[in-house]
Amino acid sequence: MKAIWNNTVIAESNDTVVIENNHYFPAESIKKEFFKPSSTHTTCPWKGKASYYTVAVDGKENTDAAWYYPETSELARTIKGKIAFWKGVTIEE
Repeated sequence: MKAIWNNTVIAESNDTVVIENNHYFPAESIKKEFFKPSSTHTTCPWKGKASYYTVAVDGKENTDAAWYYPETSELARTIKGKIAFWKGVTIEE
């Protein structure tokens, strides 16, 4: 699977986990040069507290377009530390 934004592959892995129609990519599969930490956090009642990254490619930024759970509930342990995308990031095979 590939995560693509602004015509650039920002993550690629054959080992994603799908939860609620979102592909969660292993942390080591992202291209770190395109990711900037964000101060945004949200809470999911069953997964835990999410942290975000802003994706930056070729001078354009997509604020909080990637999220991950540094710590998860027991129910969501398969996505601990994995990264998912939204806000115009497309996922393709």
